[in-house]
Amino acid sequence: MGAVQDGEQDLAERIGGTLVRRHSTAVVLFHHAVAERLGLGPTDHKCFDLLRERGSMTGSELAAVTGLTSGAITGVVARLERAGYLRRVPDPHDRRKQIIAPAPQRVRDIQTVVSPIKEDVTALLDRFDTHQLTAIAEFLAHTTDFAYRHAALLRAQKPMLASTRAPQQREAVLTNGEGGRDHD
Repeated sequence: MGAVQDGEQDLAERIGGTLVRRHSTAVVLFHHAVAERLGLGPTDHKCFDLLRERGSMTGSELAAVTGLTSGAITGVVARLERAGYLRRVPDPHDRRKQIIAPAPQRVRDIQTVVSPIKEDVTALLDRFDTHQLTAIAEFLAHTTDFAYRHAALLRAQKPMLASTRAPQQREAVLTNGEGGRDHD
């Protein structure tokens, strides 16, 4: 392999490892800060974000997208509704169901909170040509799809057993009665 190919391989490994992981962590922490600023929990904020992105849906559909239980989604919907972030309307096809929809004013509130970082990203993207922007867009689209797919695959697997954890982690699980799952 030539020096150029070695350099490309090293860069690809750096992107696929360190840089993606750092980016992911920074994005998670940023969205925690956004949620805090909006008076929401991180899960509630991201569920609201999914409604903004995908449009109105039932609680069952939101549960399927997120992997949260129906009970957890009920709590998320109730908190978002109390805070004015969404509204419930009867499903026109099945009166037993309700459609949850984002409240337009709250969408504007979130846009106001995230606009400074959006402006920074736009300024950065102005430095790239069309070919580079196409590559960035393709990378983001595919890695987003990968993240959704791998999240679903991980949820389909059994949780790791307590016996595979370090001794202090096993002790914390046993002491806290968490039944084999770590909680944030």
